[in-house]
Amino acid sequence: MVTLAHLARPLTALCGSDRPAVGGKAASLAELTAAGLPVPAGFAITTAAYRQAVAPLDPDGALGGEIERLDPADAAGIAAISAWVRQAIMATPLPADVHEAIAACYQALVGADPYAPVAVRSSATSEDSESASFAGLQDTFLWVRGEQAVAGYVRRCWASLYNVESVTYRRHQGVPEQGLAMGVLVQVMVDPRCAGVLFTRSPVTGDTSVVVIEASWGLGSALVSGDVTPDSYVVSKVTGDIVKRTVTAKLRQHQRDPAGAGVCVADVPPQLRDVPCLADAEILALADLGRRVTEHYGAPQDIEWAITGAAAAQSGVPADPASQRIVLLQSRPETVWSRRPAAPVAAPKARAFDHVLERLRVPGTDR
Repeated sequence: MVTLAHLARPLTALCGSDRPAVGGKAASLAELTAAGLPVPAGFAITTAAYRQAVAPLDPDGALGGEIERLDPADAAGIAAISAWVRQAIMATPLPADVHEAIAACYQALVGADPYAPVAVRSSATSEDSESASFAGLQDTFLWVRGEQAVAGYVRRCWASLYNVESVTYRRHQGVPEQGLAMGVLVQVMVDPRCAGVLFTRSPVTGDTSVVVIEASWGLGSALVSGDVTPDSYVVSKVTGDIVKRTVTAKLRQHQRDPAGAGVCVADVPPQLRDVPCLADAEILALADLGRRVTEHYGAPQDIEWAITGAAAAQSGVPADPASQRIVLLQSRPETVWSRRPAAPVAAPKARAFDHVLERLRVPGTDR
């Protein structure tokens, strides 16, 4: 018998090993919640709910095999089949028990306000792994209000598993379609003063002795979409000092749509465009958050974060520090430098002094 808890569960009832049940993003944030890190409250719609909802579309599994046979370079073929699957998912009615599970968890999350805003975020079983990064390939929807709207956006997240970019990436990576599924994460909506990403090793050089932080005003989607060039800060893990800072002209920001739902693009107030969106204490606090997450997982991480206090930032008035806090929105293993083979800096010598002589030798001679 399928219970409602089998279809949707709060983050506090999940753990890191629940990836097959709720997807990578939800399982990771559940694990970080259990570790005492600052993660916004939420719940996950399980992969069982996804499979139950989409089962009528592919009862014998032939669709997955058809996708697996596609050449990654066949853009037209991928576009055609992915468009059909997305349309079919959106047109298929949501099973009654799945809708009931979503409604029950949403009501428990938001309490007395039946239209409290939430973020509805894709959480595929194949994402946030050490072997591949699906960051940004599936959809996230912000400022969603009411259980009916949440249920509708859950289906849109499921459909985004078949975005052209996502299917193409899976074919390039050789990810099997069999067993592929989508969980969906629903969280209390954070209205940030600023947001960004944090790398616990340099994304440019692979240096593990530094933390690199990128930040912009408003929602982090402005940075991810390329609508703004973020401020950048480099913190030394060795000394704890901020060793480099680059402050850019930040002309645009993503923020809550004044109409009440969704996100809009707005101009940054003139007095904030050329000033840092992070104070030094916040930079160091973010670096410490990165250290804690890296120590928890034992490997370098790419982290999404936000700092609350949007109303003050949008008005140009400094926010009260007491009303602000850093929240962790996602953490995934770093997959670029970690997959590169480690080569020795120099071939071993019989004596340590031989390395000095090697550096002093004149090129093209034996002197």
